[in-house]
Order: sequence, then C-alpha cells, then structure tokens
Amino acid sequence: MLLQNRAVIALGLRICSTNVLKGPLMDTARPNSDMSEFRKVFSKAKHIAIITGAGVSAESGVPTFRGEHEKWRKWQSQDLASPEAFSRTPSRVWEFYHYRRELALNRKPSAAHLAIAECEARLKKQGRSVVVITQCTDDLHRQAGSKHLLKIHGSLMETRCVSCGHVAVNKRSPICAALKDKGAPDADVADAQIPVDKLPRCGERDCRGLLRPNVVFFGETMDSHILTKVEEQMETCDLCLVVGTSSIVYPAAMFGPQIASRGVPVAEFNTNTTPKTEYFTFHFQGPCGTTLPQALAQHESESI
Repeated sequence: MLLQNRAVIALGLRICSTNVLKGPLMDTARPNSDMSEFRKVFSKAKHIAIITGAGVSAESGVPTFRGEHEKWRKWQSQDLASPEAFSRTPSRVWEFYHYRRELALNRKPSAAHLAIAECEARLKKQGRSVVVITQCTDDLHRQAGSKHLLKIHGSLMETRCVSCGHVAVNKRSPICAALKDKGAPDADVADAQIPVDKLPRCGERDCRGLLRPNVVFFGETMDSHILTKVEEQMETCDLCLVVGTSSIVYPAAMFGPQIASRGVPVAEFNTNTTPKTEYFTFHFQGPCGTTLPQALAQHESESI
C-alpha cells in the first residue's frame, strides 16, 4: 500500500518542484474558483476528507515554522524540532516546546476550525462522514468539536517517555515548575539551562524517565498505524479539502494529489497557491476562516 511504503519517509523532507507526479495530472486545467460549483459537488459527497495544515491554526494565533516564526531566539525552529537537538540540549528544546504549548493552550478555535466541526456534526446526522487529517499539533480541532481526527504529526498536549515509551495527555501549565515563565522567543533571551532531572519526568511507577513532546520531530518516521488509517480514508473519500497547508512537507503534501489521481474532486483553501495547486479541481484563495465557512455551510439540498 502506498502510504505504508511511505511510512519510512521522515517528516521534514522537502520537494518543492511540482514535477513530482507524472502523467495526466500534469495536464490538468487551471483550478476552478467558482464557489457555487464547489457547493454542488459538496452537496453530493458522502465521505469527505479534510486535510489541514498550520495555516488553519495560524488564524487562531498559533505560529507556524515558517515566515516570521521560522526562528526561535537565534535558532531555526526546524533545527530545534529534531531528535538530535533533544538529545544534545533537552532543556533548550523543552523551552521551545513549552513556548509553543503555552501559546496553543491560550488560543481559541478559528472560524475554520468551527466550520469543520459543525459540518462533521451536521453531516453525521445525514449518514455522511467527515474526517480531519491534520498536520497541526495543537488541540484546536478537538476544542472546536471535531470527533473524527487523525493527527499525523502528533500532539503538543501529549508527552512520551524516552525510557518506557508511555504516552499520556498532558495539559498542565506550566508542564513542570522549572519551565514556569521560560521559553521566551526573543533573540536576546539566554537559555535557562535547566538540569535534566528538573525537566518533565515520567509519572509511571518506578520509571521517572525524561519526557519529550509526543510530536513527530523532523527526521523521524510517522506512526504507521496513523498512516494506515489515513490511507483508508484516502481510498474511500469522494471529496477532499486541502486547507491551510503549504504542501511542501512530505508525505502529507502528496495526500491531496494522490486522491486527485483517483478522479476525486479536491479543493484547496489557502492564502496563496502552492506547489500542488495545479493538481486540484478547485482553489479558493484567502483566509480559511473566511472561505471555509461559506464552503461548508448547510446546502439547500440538505434536510433540516
């Protein structure tokens, strides 16, 4: 199976060329931006897959790894979000993730999050399904009310013990006493250099191992069980939305094009075009919180 083969591909691989897919898709006409046409397709869809990226949460105030937030202090964010960095400087990496956790814990779902959750709940009553396949590591989709949620990059609100492997939901603020008021991103802030025994520790009996955020670091492989579930959704959906993602992080960047290769309509919602825009049936440019509620609102054909 395609995604099972991709399970060994590490998060963070960038292929910015649009010449990744060969064949008919390369000759696809310019994506349609007619909302009324999309709404007709939406009204008939029974199994909808919504792939979301950091742009959805950016509208809630959660920074992405790119643009003005590409650096934290003097380091590239992607260099801190790696197993090597955590092994070398766990205190610095925990400061970085503590900063991101605290931001996420204090943010509310955006209009896009809420539109997706409302659509899922509404269509479920009609025997139709919506699944959210998200690259976001925050908790905002769940807070908005989404139930069918596949988090391919893990969760900031979970920890994993590097010793025993135990995974637990953890929304404490601060996550440990030593990290209180730590993690400021400004370039002139010095590292706290917290002793490793004062960093978050495992609460399992007789363990006390060092905890790490339960996210997929750059350079790590994704959970093959999650990828299996994603593949099942990709094979059965009859409409796909690609929302707020730059489509440059693999293998997630290929989910939309792979669905499109089956002849399934794919609609992209983003503030800009992406390297995969040309593969899709629809493209709606603008803030997701503006375009998505209109796209997912109750259609006149739906029973009330």
